[in-house]
Formats: sequence, structure tokens, C-alpha cells
Amino acid sequence: MRREEDIAFYLGQEHPCSYLEERVARSIFLDPERDPDRRLYSVLVDHGFRRSGRYVYRPNCGGCNACIPLRLPVARFQPSRRDRRTWKANRDLTVTAHEPAFSDERFDLYRRYQEARHRDGGMDDPRPEEFLRFLDAPWSPTRFHEFRLGGRLLAVAVTDHLEQGLSAVYTFFDPDEANRGLGNLAVLWQIEEARRTGLPFLYLGYWIAESAKMAYKSRFRPAETFLDDAWHPLDTPPDSAANAPSIG
Repeated sequence: MRREEDIAFYLGQEHPCSYLEERVARSIFLDPERDPDRRLYSVLVDHGFRRSGRYVYRPNCGGCNACIPLRLPVARFQPSRRDRRTWKANRDLTVTAHEPAFSDERFDLYRRYQEARHRDGGMDDPRPEEFLRFLDAPWSPTRFHEFRLGGRLLAVAVTDHLEQGLSAVYTFFDPDEANRGLGNLAVLWQIEEARRTGLPFLYLGYWIAESAKMAYKSRFRPAETFLDDAWHPLDTPPDSAANAPSIG
């Protein structure tokens, strides 16, 4: 990583891995006393870092490299038939961008999503004060993209707007609308939004092939992974048809 100034990083404590059983995880963090500007944060994300709340981190687990940063070159994205069905099924939704803020409506949706998707996982009983602490940071270039059916809130895609792309931080949606494929829709919309605004990449965080919760990310193609301090094409065969048309 090219550095124009000294940047301090710290190695965190070991803790049980959230994704792979019987493994221990550890992360390296940007100095938590430093609030990065948009340029520095963009560089860090392009070097495999991720944001959780105000903390910018990258896994640094001894003997394990399962967490692999993944990004999509959006101009070359090839949607599958499933993607096109998802897009078509949600043509009745509208999407609007908002500054990060707490609201009872957003928190109620977030709470129901956590209860349905992460039961007994430590996140299924969130408190209001944790909502923005987890999803936002005072310095982050974040927008809450709301997906609505009429006046009803169905999903929120928390997205960081970087210099070279969008970073999909977190998406939560109505668990009663599973047939809409709202998680998949959020990724598809972020791809199209990056295209629309002339940004080359969508960053999807860490891909973990052994984790069912994270393995889905490799379905979006073509994709690139960050290994040995460089981005490389992901060679695992996609489930999408080659030369598929745009979904836009």
C-alpha cells in the first residue's frame, strides 16, 4: 500500500470465528483514534479492508486465509436468469438515498431481520443505541438506500460511496417478503448504481467459500479477489449464463 503519511495499525485480540466453527479469528485495525478521510478509506477498502461501525479492519488470522476480499467490476457484470427474475419481480419498488439516521421504522425492520436471520447468533436482540453504532461512522461516506413499496419500507442497503466504487456495508430487509429476493436485489441495484455514477467497482466484503452465509457472493460474475496484495479474477465457475444481457 502506498502511503503519503504514517498510518498506525493495531492487532486485535483472538476470538471465536463468527463464520467457521472451531476456528479462532483475529483482525488488524486502523488506529481507532484516527478518522480516515474519503481518500484514505477508499485506498484501504481497495486493499482488502472493511468497515464495521467506525472501525476499519482486515482479518489477520494465523494459519487461516478463508476470508477473501471480493469486488465486482460492474461494467462486465453478467446477470443470471435468477437475477433478471429478481429485477423484474421488484419493478414496483422505489429506491431513495438518505443520510444515516435512526428512525423507529428503520430499527423495527432491522430488529425483525435480525430475529429472523440471526436467531441465537448474538445479533437477534439488538438495542436502539447499537443501530447506528454498527451501521454508520461520523467520518464515513455512507448512505441508507431505502427500498419501498408505496410508503412501506421493505429493505435498507447501507452503502459507502468511495472514490473508485461502492462498498456494500450491510443490507437488512423484511423477512416476510422472502419471495422478492431482497438481499439479491440490493446487490443488483448497487451494481447498477455504480454503473450509473461511473464508478468501476462494487465491493462485497469478505467471501468465505466454506461458509453458507458468505459463499453466495461468488455467484455474482465476473468477480475479483484480493490475494497477495493484488486483485485477481475469481476462477470458480459461476452459475450465470455467459453473455447475459444487462438487467437495467
